[in-house]
Amino acid sequence: MTIGHARSTFRPSPVFLGVVAIAVLGGAVAFNSEWYSVTGRVGVFVLVVAGWVVTVCLHEFAHAFLAWRHGDTDVAVRGYLTLNPLRYSHPLLSIGLPVVFIALGGIGLPGGAVYLRTGMFSPRVQARISLAGPLTNAAVAIILLVVIRTYGVDSGHEMFWDGLSFLAFLQIMATVLNLIPVPGLDGYGALEPFLATHTRRQLEQFKPYGLLLLVALLFVPQVNVIFFDAIYWLFELGGVPSDYAARGNFWMRWWS
Repeated sequence: MTIGHARSTFRPSPVFLGVVAIAVLGGAVAFNSEWYSVTGRVGVFVLVVAGWVVTVCLHEFAHAFLAWRHGDTDVAVRGYLTLNPLRYSHPLLSIGLPVVFIALGGIGLPGGAVYLRTGMFSPRVQARISLAGPLTNAAVAIILLVVIRTYGVDSGHEMFWDGLSFLAFLQIMATVLNLIPVPGLDGYGALEPFLATHTRRQLEQFKPYGLLLLVALLFVPQVNVIFFDAIYWLFELGGVPSDYAARGNFWMRWWS
């Protein structure tokens, strides 16, 4: 691959850069807004939603990049290495639906979808490709928590730091959900190549419904409480009080 071709393959798309700019704008509005103001809440909403879309792009880029490194050149042709969310197989379901769940229920559903030629990889390589996405979410969560713990705790500009904390919270949630070995999610994708052929064929039919099953379970009150308590516990391991994420979730619903 020539240098010019490589730059073209990996150049971030204008759509992705636009989403990054929107996230920065939302953060700036939240940072400069007064406590409990509608303007601040709108800023938090924009920061979290646009920030979430950015991390979905990074999640899928991690899958595609590892696949490309191991010989799947189709990911470059499909534009997956440009971080463009419109290149996903179902932009509405991959981006739109998760955004709705974040706004209304504070649930960070796994989003994005890229087609990979998984049959060309060894089981170990396929497992690494599957895990690359959730590990990216985990890395983003760690970076955000370190920044918040270092600069944001008891430092003023509360609405901004609350919004950034909720974005970190969503990254932890996406990591945990994606690692659950349910057909259709990355956790299952890491195990699938090691399963017997007849087992894979039997479970193949459940892939379109794995995420729906998890969503349904999260609306069961007992499951919801246990799950969110676990995510808040993981969040606090980063040294940031869970109240920050809880308030960020509250600010999201600026219309209420």
